[in-house]
Amino acid sequence: MAQRTKEPSGGLPDGLIVGVLGFLLGVTLLVWTATGIAGLLSHGGWPHAVHFTRTPLAMRSLIGRPHDLAGAWPQTPVGQLPGPGLFWGVFIAQFMVLFVLTVWVLNIVARLRTRDARGYRPQQAPAADPARPEDSPLPAPRHEATPPRHEATPPRPAKDGDGLDAWFRTVPRGAPFAADDTPTTVLPPAGPGGYPAAPHPGPAAEHLADGEVTRTYALFAVPRGDKAKRITQPAVLAAAGPVVVTTADPDTYHQTVGNRAKLGPVHVYDPAHLLDVPGRLRWAPHDGCAEPPTARVRAAALLAPLRTARADELIVHDTAATLLRCWLHAAAVGGLPFRQVHRWAAGGAGAGEPVRILRTDTGAASGWSGELESVLHAHPERRDAAQALIRLLLEPLNSVHIRDACNPARTGGLDLESFTTERGTLYIVGERIEDPRSHPGAMPLLTALLSSVVEHGRCMAAGSSAGRLDPPLTFVLDDIGALAPVPSLPRLLADGHAAGLPTLAVLRSPEQALARWQAPLWQDADVRLALGDDTADTLPPTVRDAVRIR
Repeated sequence: MAQRTKEPSGGLPDGLIVGVLGFLLGVTLLVWTATGIAGLLSHGGWPHAVHFTRTPLAMRSLIGRPHDLAGAWPQTPVGQLPGPGLFWGVFIAQFMVLFVLTVWVLNIVARLRTRDARGYRPQQAPAADPARPEDSPLPAPRHEATPPRHEATPPRPAKDGDGLDAWFRTVPRGAPFAADDTPTTVLPPAGPGGYPAAPHPGPAAEHLADGEVTRTYALFAVPRGDKAKRITQPAVLAAAGPVVVTTADPDTYHQTVGNRAKLGPVHVYDPAHLLDVPGRLRWAPHDGCAEPPTARVRAAALLAPLRTARADELIVHDTAATLLRCWLHAAAVGGLPFRQVHRWAAGGAGAGEPVRILRTDTGAASGWSGELESVLHAHPERRDAAQALIRLLLEPLNSVHIRDACNPARTGGLDLESFTTERGTLYIVGERIEDPRSHPGAMPLLTALLSSVVEHGRCMAAGSSAGRLDPPLTFVLDDIGALAPVPSLPRLLADGHAAGLPTLAVLRSPEQALARWQAPLWQDADVRLALGDDTADTLPPTVRDAVRIR
């Protein structure tokens, strides 16, 4: 990663100097007016010799003796000066009014900047493709006849917002790709009849002709240098609604963030600090686990990278899932940070604290305290093995970066409701890990966050009148088996299209999918694809209907 050069600094910034001078001038004005107004209220007239030019000396005296107004204004008769209580009351009231006015003005300026930033976006020509913004990369020229695509809702600017979302929409816009660097996907010609009605047709690969993900796809691709440029980046850029991206390639972020920032807020979850970006997202893995179903799903997602198909280890894995979901639930209802779960997993004197929380807290799930206590005391060997598995899972929290990523501020974090409605983009960035049982890294945290977004999107779709999200929430999951093997991926591929959750899952091989999910999940996808002949020739007969992308 190239290091950025810093220009030599010549001293204090001009803005800081101007700000300090403005603050001192404002305080001086407040002290002067507070003295005069308080004297006017208490004695009916402005005190004699209370002038603005003498206010700095009065401020110096009030700093040491805040109750001695006579010493602060020695030339003013004591009978004309107000009492210290009235003076400070007027001063604080003026300060509060000034503070509220300042916040209101800054809010108006932020809204105007946001409106100007959205107005800068060029208008689309009437003949342009409605499913793709005008400044996104164009597809490569095609010589085959392409069947008509289903029209998608054209992207609209996100609604007015304040704070972090408004700031994200004012970041500088990236220049569009040059024509020579346009990521393209070259596909074989479509079969006769256009799009078939069946959910598993081969010609449906034409949906990816311009990168747009409209259904659920299981794409097999061996590691190659052009995979991101041909598949991942066009899919992110062509999405009209919110997008969730998993990637280990920094180039995917840099090549797409400029265009995505024009549509809505951008969040980057990068616990290992693989990208050089400001303002990384921080997210607590036990967020929302005060609800028992959420705690159960979250524990399964955190443990998913460490799950194996060995029958003798399944009971240990189930015991670890019980411990972890009870700890997550206890930390959530008790208002404790996620690092407390790490301490409970280490054992010691604090092992009984989650049992006490689950037994005494009114928000705790019924019966969970007894279940946790039975696991801790019934089978010591099984308990020790399960705790060792959880300690391995939470071992990355010893890293400062990863521990900080699990400790969000009170205000901030990821608001999934606004993220979806404002067509935001979430980049989940991590390193590829082939054997997480020896070194899990940040994989459990990435998996848990992705699982949380998937479940939230599914709940929003179920609560909508149409039973699906519109615009859809697109998942572009590059190398998902080595980054974030979310347990709900088979179900997402099976019913994601109907719920408005189109998904592109990029897998290295069927063997990798079986090792991670213990099931042929590619059969649940609407379409199966293979990138390149080198990938297609190595696929087993169980994936014989995969469409080649040359």
